[in-house]
Amino acid sequence: MTKSHFQLVGSLLRPASLLDYKNKIEHRDDIQYPFYDAIPGYQDAEAAAVKDVIAKEKAHGIDVLTDGEYTKSMWHLDFIWGFSGIRRFIADSGYNFRDHDGSDFETRKDIGIEITAPLSGKNHHFIDIYKQLKAQADGNDVKLTVWSAAHAFVEFAYIDKLYGPDQVYKTVDELHDGLIGAYKEFLTEYKAAGGEIIQFDDCLWEVFSSDNETNPFGSGNGNLQDLADVAVNTNNEVVDFGHELGLKVWTHNCRGNYESRHFAEGSYNTIAEKFLHDQHYDRFFLEWDDDRAGDITALKALEDRPNVEVVLGLLSSKTSGLDDEGRALRLLIQASQILNKDQLYLSHQCGFASCDSGNELTEAQQWAKIDQGQKIAAKFWD
Repeated sequence: MTKSHFQLVGSLLRPASLLDYKNKIEHRDDIQYPFYDAIPGYQDAEAAAVKDVIAKEKAHGIDVLTDGEYTKSMWHLDFIWGFSGIRRFIADSGYNFRDHDGSDFETRKDIGIEITAPLSGKNHHFIDIYKQLKAQADGNDVKLTVWSAAHAFVEFAYIDKLYGPDQVYKTVDELHDGLIGAYKEFLTEYKAAGGEIIQFDDCLWEVFSSDNETNPFGSGNGNLQDLADVAVNTNNEVVDFGHELGLKVWTHNCRGNYESRHFAEGSYNTIAEKFLHDQHYDRFFLEWDDDRAGDITALKALEDRPNVEVVLGLLSSKTSGLDDEGRALRLLIQASQILNKDQLYLSHQCGFASCDSGNELTEAQQWAKIDQGQKIAAKFWD
């Protein structure tokens, strides 16, 4: 099979038949993941939608398949909801994104997490998801996309403070070890089930960009450098474990993608050495769809890592129209002057529906943009 240099980050727009069920989930916290027992008809509707989207991916030339993330409500939390020891609840507020006019935009609120028992990644529903995806792959590669360990840890330890005298984990170190242990349990069972590729999605990096003016930790935080080291070391511990198991371990760095809104500012140039060079991933999915990411020269941080692959997110999943082909080709040429052309791939900057509500375009527009990505990749690599 000829390798395509166009890749999907992961998520695709959900059909209306599935969104009816997803909307019910969003407004209830009396039910537990994967929610099938609580909502009659949901599991059958999800399975039918996944089967349909896998067939569409094949028809559009995608050779590393996902389930479109149809089995998730949100890009990150569903994975954590699947751990033993987690309770999900509707919080007082959601995440704060930037609206199109620069004002605050609040996301859905079912993001509350409570740790009720020591965490475990065993018997995770994502293993069932993988098996169902693999059974329909017809020889194509498949990947699962999950929340990066570092991002989860920082959110739990430094934002939600899920440790302390009255908590399951008394110290931040105990929380760290418990969370990493659960990730390792999941990866062990994923590999045993035949898993080959795991992708860790991560919105944390831009917190450490010196030119990020919307840092959620606030200005003047003198511990940011230490926290960056914690983040990189946490991810590398999980990545190295995945490599020991024989997995290919990829990552996608996201600047936020919620109904075509973004979250983070900050360029790659200011964080490239630590978050590109020093992280042990086999493949990096990066976002260069607009000027917030800085220029492509950040790739120089990977010049001494010839075995690393980079997926350049030069196209936008947030807009309804086709992308500027000339811009994409110019940046691909610039990137190939820094790294070997065979190390590079093309993608949209993110999935089309990081959360099930999806971005502001139609399904037909989504597939037209994917077809355009395939054509641009063929023009550059063939």
